[in-house]
Amino acid sequence: MAEAPPDDCRPLKYSIHKFSTFSSNYVPELKYFRNILEDKPSNQGSRWSSDSNNPPQYLILKLDRPAILRTIKFGKYEKTHVCNIKKFRVYGGLSDENMILLLESGLKNDTVPETFLVKYTVAGHQFPVRFVKIVPLQSWGSTFNFSIWHVALGGFDEWTMVQKCINWYTTYREREAIRLCLKHFRQHNYTEAFESLEKRTRVTLEDPRLTRLHKMLVDQGDFDGCEQLIGEAAEEGLFQQYIRQQEYKPQWTPIIPNPGGSSGPPPRPGMRGGHQMCIDTNTQTIYLFGGWDGMQDLSDLWSYHISSQEWTCITRDTHAEGGPSARSCHKMCLDPERRQIFTLGRYLDSALRIPDNLKSDFYMYDIENNKWTQVTEDTASLGGPKLIFDHQMVMDVEKRIIYVFGGRVLTPSRWEGCVGGLGLDELRTNNYTPSEAIFSGLYAYHVSTNTWTKLRDDCSGNSTGPQDIKSRIGHSMLFHSGSRQLFILAGQRIKEYLTDFFMYNIDTDTVTYISDGTRKDSSSVPAAGFTQKATIDPHLNQIHVLSGLSKDKDKRDENVRNSFWVYDISQNKWSCIYRNEQTGESYWSKMQHVEPCPRFAHQLVYDDVNKVHYLFGGNPGKASLPKMRLDDFWSLRLCRPSTQQLYQTCVLLIRKHRFSELARENSVMALKYLQTRLHSAVDHSDPQQVQEFQALATTLFQPQDDTSVGYVQAFPDDDSSSTPTTTDLGWRHTARSMLFDQLTQFFPEHMTQPRGNLVDLIPY
Repeated sequence: MAEAPPDDCRPLKYSIHKFSTFSSNYVPELKYFRNILEDKPSNQGSRWSSDSNNPPQYLILKLDRPAILRTIKFGKYEKTHVCNIKKFRVYGGLSDENMILLLESGLKNDTVPETFLVKYTVAGHQFPVRFVKIVPLQSWGSTFNFSIWHVALGGFDEWTMVQKCINWYTTYREREAIRLCLKHFRQHNYTEAFESLEKRTRVTLEDPRLTRLHKMLVDQGDFDGCEQLIGEAAEEGLFQQYIRQQEYKPQWTPIIPNPGGSSGPPPRPGMRGGHQMCIDTNTQTIYLFGGWDGMQDLSDLWSYHISSQEWTCITRDTHAEGGPSARSCHKMCLDPERRQIFTLGRYLDSALRIPDNLKSDFYMYDIENNKWTQVTEDTASLGGPKLIFDHQMVMDVEKRIIYVFGGRVLTPSRWEGCVGGLGLDELRTNNYTPSEAIFSGLYAYHVSTNTWTKLRDDCSGNSTGPQDIKSRIGHSMLFHSGSRQLFILAGQRIKEYLTDFFMYNIDTDTVTYISDGTRKDSSSVPAAGFTQKATIDPHLNQIHVLSGLSKDKDKRDENVRNSFWVYDISQNKWSCIYRNEQTGESYWSKMQHVEPCPRFAHQLVYDDVNKVHYLFGGNPGKASLPKMRLDDFWSLRLCRPSTQQLYQTCVLLIRKHRFSELARENSVMALKYLQTRLHSAVDHSDPQQVQEFQALATTLFQPQDDTSVGYVQAFPDDDSSSTPTTTDLGWRHTARSMLFDQLTQFFPEHMTQPRGNLVDLIPY
């Protein structure tokens, strides 16, 4: 992802050090032509071009002096070009033989230069580089050679600062080399060598608590003491980093409303799609308003109290109580501090689109006083959006500003499809003229002053710069209260399904693209589509996306599939934690109480306090039943291993190993241990653990194989046979060392011995 360079970054001078190949006169630097050192977008010959696209192709730059590299900028030709590099890697180091990966990314095939931030810290410290290696991986023309037109490097080369970084980095590498040796010596029970090196260098291998664990486990075989020490570590929160690194697992639960004191069925909202929901986490209440039931728009307002699991119908007809008329494809947002709900927009059938009906009414509901207020009859008259549908609306509660983006503008007598109200068959037969579609821009509504501000116009589908925003329908928009950014994702524009993902900084009025939608790797990002539902957790710095109607570009038709994605904002990384490609009715009939069937035009809200999503209704997208809507209600928890579960895993590992040692020494004691201590550590609700536990008993009647744990006597005596030999002591030490390695994977990396091994540095 291209990013803005740091403010204090300055250009770094470099020369061409090495390159893999070149074609024709396209060398990185000629005697009289500086080529990539100069930015000449109009000169087709001012570039480096390889003579092949077969790996490895590379270009190594040498800085005039060591520096802290922060950015790399790629200039481009004045026209799109098939030789532009689509994917590349950048490495850096103090020598051209020893470099680490600084960046892996790609360039757009356009004329706009792109600047990238590169990795510049190790273990929290800045490290210097002298050499920069650029490795093209793929060009935009799959069979064409690679071309680089211009490279500019940015960073800091002030010698006093760089020298300190060089000194630290040299010391760091030396210390890590010693730690690898210490790990190797201890693993192979070279006690004298370990103690001598540790004493001479005063380098510690790991945190003292892990040294204590190693002594208890490997040297003393104090398994009960190990369990106690692991328990203390769990209580101290030392497993939290490991837990955060684990992928989520979804846990769907159908919600059956509490009947309360009534003898009949409990009250609940009926089937619908295109409705709206919002959640007040302070009172643990979900509000639901409107929608389309397959025959008509609805105007009922409901509340669901999470603690009591009860639905309450606040009103059957909001319009009769001074509120909005029946509607679908509208939007709602909530101010939890003042307990106010705002709603804007709606879809109208073409027959109803007369000028008097096309006013953009805007309402506020006072929860405390159960009262609706029409904020304005027509937001367009105050400089706000015209009547729109399938837009997005979020609120900055602190500043009391509502942001509205996108949506299609309703105009007289033109057919347009609303994804909430219509079925897939109707969407497929849309016959409006694409050039007639009008999309709304980005607006801000200031609640305290009742004023609207237009922040961005729709760029009419032809982006002219990095700050332009392409309006759309059926997209997602979220507000991050911490970073004060709007995150906008996906949607549809005319017949184009969008996959772009960008941020809008509400304080600086700037747009930053996270992804421009040109990535072809559909397995690592959510599929192109619209009506996906997204939520944000500003505390975890994560965005969640539940799929809706998506576009399968290979099959060239719409489809509804279940998938759930998590985007880690800090790491700029998508993870698909749940995907179900099943479409058969028999399958979903069987699974109707296990997980929700695929749908679109549903609603999803998120309780960021208790970390629970709530899903209601939607359109299942059945072509044979276009008017069918859903009324099922689900909760979704994204589960990771708990601290207690990890502790139990460690206990089970320790006791399984203890059993294996007993089985070699005394089968009677081993059997008793299996039936008592080991049995109590097994989670008997986990089929895999039960199966593994049952298989352990068979080991008591099998011959022991010393080599099964991989211990080989490293230096056998000269008179020994060529067959690898083992000893009982060696088996025990090696097996316990392997168990120790398993246990330390749950601890933070800064506490543990190095993850790598010394022998892995030796080439074949």
